[in-house]
Amino acid sequence: MNIPFRVMPSQINESLFSHNDGEALTRELSIKKVEKVLEGFKNHPPKWICGADTVIAIKSKIFGKPKNREEAADILGALSGRKHKAITSVALYKDHEKKIDCRTSCCTVNFASLSNAEIDWYLDTNEWQGVAGAYRIQGLASCFITHIEGSPSTVVGLPLRDFYVMLRDNGYPYGC
Repeated sequence: MNIPFRVMPSQINESLFSHNDGEALTRELSIKKVEKVLEGFKNHPPKWICGADTVIAIKSKIFGKPKNREEAADILGALSGRKHKAITSVALYKDHEKKIDCRTSCCTVNFASLSNAEIDWYLDTNEWQGVAGAYRIQGLASCFITHIEGSPSTVVGLPLRDFYVMLRDNGYPYGC
């Protein structure tokens, strides 16, 4: 999208937040990430701050980032042969209005049935580390996806069309 940006990890402890509702959880976390980064700019905040969070959900079971290989294996086993939702919320702070706009995007992902050998193979790649649901759709886990309804960028963690519209709706100076 040719938008200049700087990555600033919020350093919030995501494990302190819990909900049975993936949309509520991602909204809360994305807003908290923006607020935490904003705290570091007491007098001169940037014009824009964006925070995002993604979870994977099967009914009321929410999967965030696995803590270790064993948990990642359990998550992949739970996703195997099933349909799940990827939920990403994006929060956008606008300095000129001093407010945060937050929007949520969801898509449905169908996983193929995975053998234990396939799960072990994927875990050996280490792609499962640091990502919700223990898989990266933009990486080797794309081999496991049989069908997706919605935007793959929602699963990646930044729904690009929705983010573009959000920026446009909030007056981002495209073309200026």
